[in-house]
Amino acid sequence: FIHTHGYFNIYTNFLRERALSVSHRDAGVNYGKTAGPDSYLLEENALDFNLLEMQSLSSLKCYDFCFREVLPDRVVRSFDDLGYVLHSVQKLETIVLVSLYRASEAVTRNLLCQFERLNIWNFIFMGPKSDFLFDLARRGHPMIDVDQFSDSIKAYNSIRVQEFSAELIKEIFVKAYVVKKCLELGYSTWVLDGNFLPVTSDSLVDFFGPKYNFYVGTNSTFLFVRSSSSALKTWVDDFTYKVALMASSLITKESVSMEGSNFAYVVSKTLERFSVKFTWVDGMSFGANINALDVNQTSLGNGKKIAFWSSEIRLNSIQKRLDELGIWALDADSSCIAVICHPS
Repeated sequence: FIHTHGYFNIYTNFLRERALSVSHRDAGVNYGKTAGPDSYLLEENALDFNLLEMQSLSSLKCYDFCFREVLPDRVVRSFDDLGYVLHSVQKLETIVLVSLYRASEAVTRNLLCQFERLNIWNFIFMGPKSDFLFDLARRGHPMIDVDQFSDSIKAYNSIRVQEFSAELIKEIFVKAYVVKKCLELGYSTWVLDGNFLPVTSDSLVDFFGPKYNFYVGTNSTFLFVRSSSSALKTWVDDFTYKVALMASSLITKESVSMEGSNFAYVVSKTLERFSVKFTWVDGMSFGANINALDVNQTSLGNGKKIAFWSSEIRLNSIQKRLDELGIWALDADSSCIAVICHPS
Protein backbone atom coordinates (compact mmCIF):
# COMPACT_ATOMS: atom_id res chain seq x y z
CA PHE A 1 0.00 0.00 0.00
CA ILE A 2 1.13 3.53 -0.73
CA HIS A 3 -0.54 6.12 1.51
CA THR A 4 -1.00 9.46 -0.26
CA HIS A 5 -3.41 12.41 -0.14
CA GLY A 6 -5.32 10.89 2.77
CA TYR A 7 -6.23 7.67 0.97
CA PHE A 8 -4.48 4.48 -0.09
CA ASN A 9 -3.18 3.59 -3.53
CA ILE A 10 -3.13 -0.18 -4.01
CA TYR A 11 0.25 -0.95 -5.54
CA THR A 12 0.61 -4.65 -6.04
CA ASN A 13 -0.09 -6.90 -8.94
CA PHE A 14 -2.79 -8.58 -6.90
CA LEU A 15 -5.12 -6.35 -8.91
CA ARG A 16 -4.27 -8.54 -11.88
CA GLU A 17 -5.85 -11.46 -10.04
CA ARG A 18 -2.76 -13.62 -10.47
CA ALA A 19 -1.55 -16.40 -8.16
CA LEU A 20 1.70 -15.16 -6.68
CA SER A 21 2.19 -17.67 -3.90
CA VAL A 22 4.55 -19.76 -6.03
CA SER A 23 7.93 -20.70 -4.54
CA HIS A 24 10.89 -21.94 -6.59
CA ARG A 25 13.17 -23.21 -3.85
CA ASP A 26 16.22 -25.38 -3.79
CA ALA A 27 16.02 -28.97 -2.62
CA GLY A 28 16.39 -29.52 1.08
CA VAL A 29 19.95 -30.04 2.23
CA ASN A 30 19.20 -33.00 4.50
CA TYR A 31 16.49 -34.85 2.59
CA GLY A 32 17.09 -33.93 -1.04
CA LYS A 33 13.50 -32.96 -1.87
CA THR A 34 12.09 -29.77 -3.25
CA ALA A 35 10.86 -27.64 -0.39
CA GLY A 36 7.37 -26.18 -0.24
CA PRO A 37 3.99 -27.66 -1.18
CA ASP A 38 3.32 -24.99 -3.81
CA SER A 39 6.56 -25.29 -5.74
CA TYR A 40 4.95 -26.61 -8.92
CA LEU A 41 1.78 -24.47 -9.03
CA LEU A 42 3.25 -22.20 -11.69
CA GLU A 43 6.31 -22.36 -13.89
CA GLU A 44 8.70 -19.42 -13.84
CA ASN A 45 8.13 -18.68 -17.51
CA ALA A 46 4.37 -18.37 -16.88
CA LEU A 47 4.92 -15.05 -15.13
CA ASP A 48 4.43 -12.68 -18.06
CA PHE A 49 4.75 -9.49 -15.99
CA ASN A 50 7.46 -7.83 -13.97
CA LEU A 51 6.73 -7.71 -10.24
CA LEU A 52 9.21 -4.86 -9.86
CA GLU A 53 7.64 -2.72 -12.58
CA MET A 54 6.37 0.52 -11.07
CA GLN A 55 2.81 1.29 -12.14
CA SER A 56 1.68 4.90 -12.55
CA LEU A 57 -0.26 6.11 -9.48
CA SER A 58 -2.90 7.58 -11.79
CA SER A 59 -3.69 4.10 -13.13
CA LEU A 60 -4.31 2.57 -9.70
CA LYS A 61 -7.50 2.55 -7.70
CA CYS A 62 -7.60 4.64 -4.53
CA TYR A 63 -9.34 3.75 -1.26
CA ASP A 64 -9.98 5.61 1.97
CA PHE A 65 -9.31 4.26 5.47
CA CYS A 66 -12.59 2.34 5.35
CA PHE A 67 -11.61 0.74 2.02
CA ARG A 68 -14.25 2.71 0.18
CA GLU A 69 -13.12 3.52 -3.37
CA VAL A 70 -12.16 7.16 -3.79
CA LEU A 71 -12.49 9.03 -7.09
CA PRO A 72 -9.85 11.79 -7.02
CA ASP A 73 -9.63 14.90 -9.21
CA ARG A 74 -13.32 15.32 -9.94
CA VAL A 75 -13.09 19.01 -10.83
CA VAL A 76 -15.82 20.65 -12.91
CA ARG A 77 -14.23 23.23 -15.18
CA SER A 78 -16.79 23.29 -18.00
CA PHE A 79 -20.37 22.40 -18.85
CA ASP A 80 -19.20 19.07 -20.29
CA ASP A 81 -17.70 18.02 -16.93
CA LEU A 82 -20.80 18.82 -14.88
CA GLY A 83 -23.13 15.94 -15.77
CA TYR A 84 -20.57 13.22 -15.02
CA VAL A 85 -19.62 14.66 -11.62
CA LEU A 86 -23.23 15.25 -10.56
CA HIS A 87 -24.11 11.68 -11.50
CA SER A 88 -21.11 10.35 -9.57
CA VAL A 89 -22.24 11.97 -6.30
CA GLN A 90 -26.04 11.77 -6.41
CA LYS A 91 -27.78 9.65 -3.79
CA LEU A 92 -31.52 9.12 -3.66
CA GLU A 93 -31.64 11.47 -6.69
CA THR A 94 -30.56 14.43 -4.56
CA ILE A 95 -27.52 16.73 -4.82
CA VAL A 96 -26.15 18.95 -2.03
CA LEU A 97 -24.38 21.98 -3.53
CA VAL A 98 -22.17 23.75 -0.98
CA SER A 99 -20.55 27.12 -1.65
CA LEU A 100 -17.26 27.65 0.16
CA TYR A 101 -16.83 31.32 -0.73
CA ARG A 102 -17.19 32.57 2.84
CA ALA A 103 -16.17 29.41 4.71
CA SER A 104 -12.77 28.99 6.36
CA GLU A 105 -10.62 25.91 5.78
CA ALA A 106 -11.20 24.71 9.35
CA VAL A 107 -14.99 25.00 9.07
CA THR A 108 -14.87 23.15 5.73
CA ARG A 109 -12.76 20.33 7.17
CA ASN A 110 -15.15 20.03 10.11
CA LEU A 111 -18.07 19.85 7.67
CA LEU A 112 -16.31 17.01 5.84
CA CYS A 113 -15.81 15.12 9.12
CA GLN A 114 -19.51 15.51 9.85
CA PHE A 115 -20.46 14.33 6.35
CA GLU A 116 -18.29 11.26 6.91
CA ARG A 117 -19.76 10.59 10.36
CA LEU A 118 -23.32 10.82 9.01
CA ASN A 119 -22.52 8.86 5.83
CA ILE A 120 -23.47 11.79 3.59
CA TRP A 121 -21.66 11.58 0.23
CA ASN A 122 -23.98 13.29 -2.27
CA PHE A 123 -22.34 16.71 -1.99
CA ILE A 124 -20.30 18.85 -4.34
CA PHE A 125 -18.30 21.92 -3.34
CA MET A 126 -17.98 25.09 -5.38
CA GLY A 127 -15.61 28.00 -4.96
CA PRO A 128 -12.92 30.14 -6.59
CA LYS A 129 -9.70 28.53 -7.74
CA SER A 130 -7.43 27.83 -4.76
CA ASP A 131 -4.83 25.33 -3.59
CA PHE A 132 -7.14 24.27 -0.77
CA LEU A 133 -10.04 23.34 -3.05
CA PHE A 134 -7.79 21.47 -5.46
CA ASP A 135 -6.29 19.59 -2.51
CA LEU A 136 -9.80 18.55 -1.49
CA ALA A 137 -10.40 17.33 -5.05
CA ARG A 138 -7.17 15.29 -4.96
CA ARG A 139 -8.48 13.66 -1.80
CA GLY A 140 -11.64 12.61 -3.62
CA HIS A 141 -14.07 15.42 -2.78
CA PRO A 142 -15.82 16.73 -5.93
CA MET A 143 -15.66 20.45 -6.61
CA ILE A 144 -16.62 23.10 -9.15
CA ASP A 145 -13.96 25.59 -10.20
CA VAL A 146 -16.31 28.59 -10.45
CA ASP A 147 -13.85 30.77 -12.35
CA GLN A 148 -13.24 28.35 -15.20
CA PHE A 149 -16.81 27.03 -15.24
CA SER A 150 -18.37 30.48 -15.59
CA ASP A 151 -15.93 31.37 -18.38
CA SER A 152 -17.12 28.30 -20.31
CA ILE A 153 -20.76 29.49 -20.31
CA LYS A 154 -21.50 32.06 -23.02
CA ALA A 155 -24.52 33.49 -21.21
CA TYR A 156 -22.37 34.59 -18.28
CA ASN A 157 -20.01 36.53 -20.51
CA SER A 158 -22.95 38.64 -21.73
CA ILE A 159 -23.82 39.83 -18.20
CA ARG A 160 -22.41 43.25 -17.42
CA VAL A 161 -21.58 43.67 -13.74
CA GLN A 162 -19.79 46.21 -11.60
CA GLU A 163 -16.34 45.24 -10.38
CA PHE A 164 -17.39 45.23 -6.71
CA SER A 165 -20.12 42.65 -7.40
CA ALA A 166 -18.37 40.51 -10.01
CA GLU A 167 -17.46 37.60 -7.71
CA LEU A 168 -20.93 37.48 -6.14
CA ILE A 169 -22.68 37.51 -9.51
CA LYS A 170 -20.37 34.75 -10.74
CA GLU A 171 -21.14 32.63 -7.68
CA ILE A 172 -24.90 33.16 -8.03
CA PHE A 173 -24.87 32.43 -11.76
CA VAL A 174 -22.99 29.15 -11.29
CA LYS A 175 -25.36 28.07 -8.51
CA ALA A 176 -28.32 28.74 -10.79
CA TYR A 177 -26.71 26.86 -13.65
CA VAL A 178 -25.94 23.81 -11.50
CA VAL A 179 -29.56 23.70 -10.29
CA LYS A 180 -30.69 23.77 -13.93
CA LYS A 181 -28.42 20.84 -14.79
CA CYS A 182 -29.61 18.88 -11.75
CA LEU A 183 -33.22 19.32 -12.86
CA GLU A 184 -32.32 18.15 -16.36
CA LEU A 185 -30.80 15.00 -14.84
CA GLY A 186 -33.84 14.43 -12.61
CA TYR A 187 -32.14 15.37 -9.33
CA SER A 188 -33.46 17.53 -6.51
CA THR A 189 -31.00 20.09 -5.14
CA TRP A 190 -30.09 21.63 -1.81
CA VAL A 191 -28.14 24.88 -2.24
CA LEU A 192 -26.28 25.95 0.90
CA ASP A 193 -23.33 28.05 1.95
CA GLY A 194 -20.53 26.68 4.11
CA ASN A 195 -21.99 28.17 7.30
CA PHE A 196 -24.06 25.11 8.20
CA LEU A 197 -23.59 21.68 9.71
CA PRO A 198 -25.95 18.67 9.38
CA VAL A 199 -26.49 16.88 12.68
CA THR A 200 -28.60 13.88 11.62
CA SER A 201 -28.20 11.41 8.77
CA ASP A 202 -31.53 12.55 7.29
CA SER A 203 -30.68 16.25 7.49
CA LEU A 204 -30.48 16.71 3.72
CA VAL A 205 -33.40 14.73 2.35
CA ASP A 206 -36.73 15.95 1.01
CA PHE A 207 -38.90 16.31 4.10
CA PHE A 208 -40.99 19.29 2.95
CA GLY A 209 -43.75 17.54 1.03
CA PRO A 210 -44.76 17.67 -2.65
CA LYS A 211 -46.93 20.82 -2.59
CA TYR A 212 -44.21 23.15 -3.93
CA ASN A 213 -41.18 22.81 -6.16
CA PHE A 214 -39.23 25.62 -4.50
CA TYR A 215 -38.56 26.05 -0.76
CA VAL A 216 -36.70 29.16 0.38
CA GLY A 217 -35.20 29.37 3.87
CA THR A 218 -35.90 32.57 5.79
CA ASN A 219 -33.12 32.30 8.37
CA SER A 220 -30.63 29.61 7.42
CA THR A 221 -30.05 30.85 3.87
CA PHE A 222 -30.88 27.70 1.93
CA LEU A 223 -32.81 26.80 -1.20
CA PHE A 224 -34.36 23.41 -1.90
CA VAL A 225 -35.51 22.67 -5.45
CA ARG A 226 -37.54 19.51 -5.95
CA SER A 227 -37.06 17.66 -9.20
CA SER A 228 -40.24 17.75 -11.31
CA SER A 229 -41.29 18.45 -14.88
CA SER A 230 -42.88 21.74 -13.82
CA ALA A 231 -39.71 22.87 -12.02
CA LEU A 232 -37.70 22.05 -15.14
CA LYS A 233 -40.08 24.12 -17.28
CA THR A 234 -39.47 27.07 -14.97
CA TRP A 235 -35.71 26.76 -14.54
CA VAL A 236 -34.67 27.16 -18.17
CA ASP A 237 -31.71 29.07 -19.62
CA ASP A 238 -33.61 32.34 -19.56
CA PHE A 239 -34.51 31.90 -15.89
CA THR A 240 -30.87 31.20 -15.01
CA TYR A 241 -29.84 34.35 -16.84
CA LYS A 242 -32.57 36.38 -15.10
CA VAL A 243 -31.39 35.16 -11.66
CA ALA A 244 -27.97 36.66 -12.38
CA LEU A 245 -29.55 39.91 -13.64
CA MET A 246 -31.73 40.08 -10.51
CA ALA A 247 -28.65 39.71 -8.32
CA SER A 248 -26.91 42.44 -10.28
CA SER A 249 -29.84 44.80 -9.70
CA LEU A 250 -30.02 44.04 -5.97
CA ILE A 251 -26.34 44.30 -5.10
CA THR A 252 -25.02 47.78 -4.47
CA LYS A 253 -21.84 49.01 -2.84
CA GLU A 254 -23.87 49.67 0.30
CA SER A 255 -25.56 46.25 0.38
CA VAL A 256 -22.94 44.00 -1.17
CA SER A 257 -23.15 41.59 1.78
CA MET A 258 -26.91 41.89 2.34
CA GLU A 259 -29.93 40.34 0.58
CA GLY A 260 -28.53 40.75 -2.91
CA SER A 261 -25.77 38.26 -2.16
CA ASN A 262 -28.20 35.72 -0.69
CA PHE A 263 -28.86 33.21 -3.46
CA ALA A 264 -32.11 31.95 -1.97
CA TYR A 265 -33.45 35.51 -1.70
CA VAL A 266 -32.41 36.37 -5.27
CA VAL A 267 -34.17 33.24 -6.56
CA SER A 268 -37.32 34.14 -4.59
CA LYS A 269 -37.42 37.59 -6.22
CA THR A 270 -36.92 36.03 -9.65
CA LEU A 271 -39.69 33.49 -9.03
CA GLU A 272 -41.98 36.35 -8.03
CA ARG A 273 -41.19 38.16 -11.27
CA PHE A 274 -42.06 35.03 -13.24
CA SER A 275 -45.24 34.53 -11.12
CA VAL A 276 -44.04 31.09 -10.03
CA LYS A 277 -45.33 29.70 -6.75
CA PHE A 278 -42.86 28.94 -3.97
CA THR A 279 -42.95 28.87 -0.19
CA TRP A 280 -40.84 30.33 2.57
CA VAL A 281 -39.60 27.90 5.21
CA ASP A 282 -38.57 29.06 8.66
CA GLY A 283 -35.12 27.59 9.10
CA MET A 284 -35.68 27.59 12.86
CA SER A 285 -38.38 24.93 12.42
CA PHE A 286 -35.76 22.26 11.67
CA GLY A 287 -32.46 24.04 12.30
CA ALA A 288 -30.81 26.02 15.08
CA ASN A 289 -28.81 29.23 14.90
CA ILE A 290 -25.88 28.48 17.22
CA ASN A 291 -25.44 32.18 17.98
CA ALA A 292 -28.97 32.43 19.30
CA LEU A 293 -28.69 29.49 21.71
CA ASP A 294 -28.37 29.96 25.43
CA VAL A 295 -24.71 30.04 26.49
CA ASN A 296 -25.29 27.06 28.79
CA GLN A 297 -27.12 25.03 26.16
CA THR A 298 -25.19 21.91 25.13
CA SER A 299 -27.57 20.56 22.47
CA LEU A 300 -29.45 21.99 19.52
CA GLY A 301 -32.81 20.74 20.77
CA ASN A 302 -35.21 18.02 19.71
CA GLY A 303 -36.02 17.74 16.02
CA LYS A 304 -33.18 19.97 14.89
CA LYS A 305 -31.45 18.64 11.79
CA ILE A 306 -29.06 21.47 10.91
CA ALA A 307 -26.89 23.93 12.83
CA PHE A 308 -26.13 27.24 11.12
CA TRP A 309 -24.55 30.60 11.85
CA SER A 310 -23.81 33.96 10.27
CA SER A 311 -20.89 33.93 7.86
CA GLU A 312 -19.66 37.09 9.60
CA ILE A 313 -19.01 35.29 12.92
CA ARG A 314 -15.32 34.82 13.68
CA LEU A 315 -13.82 31.33 13.42
CA ASN A 316 -12.80 31.01 17.08
CA SER A 317 -16.38 31.78 18.16
CA ILE A 318 -17.79 29.21 15.74
CA GLN A 319 -15.31 26.57 16.86
CA LYS A 320 -15.94 27.24 20.55
CA ARG A 321 -19.73 27.02 20.18
CA LEU A 322 -19.66 23.90 18.00
CA ASP A 323 -17.23 22.26 20.42
CA GLU A 324 -19.59 23.00 23.32
CA LEU A 325 -22.41 21.41 21.31
CA GLY A 326 -20.29 18.32 20.61
CA ILE A 327 -20.17 18.83 16.84
CA TRP A 328 -16.64 20.13 16.35
CA ALA A 329 -14.79 17.07 15.05
CA LEU A 330 -11.26 18.36 14.35
CA ASP A 331 -8.15 17.68 16.40
CA ALA A 332 -5.15 19.98 16.80
CA ASP A 333 -3.82 18.90 13.38
CA SER A 334 -7.11 19.81 11.65
CA SER A 335 -7.86 16.13 11.05
CA CYS A 336 -11.05 14.28 11.97
CA ILE A 337 -10.86 13.04 15.54
CA ALA A 338 -12.19 9.66 14.41
CA VAL A 339 -12.57 7.60 11.24
CA ILE A 340 -16.05 6.12 11.07
CA CYS A 341 -16.76 3.27 8.65
CA HIS A 342 -20.25 2.48 7.41
CA PRO A 343 -21.59 -0.73 5.83
CA SER A 344 -21.32 -0.53 2.06
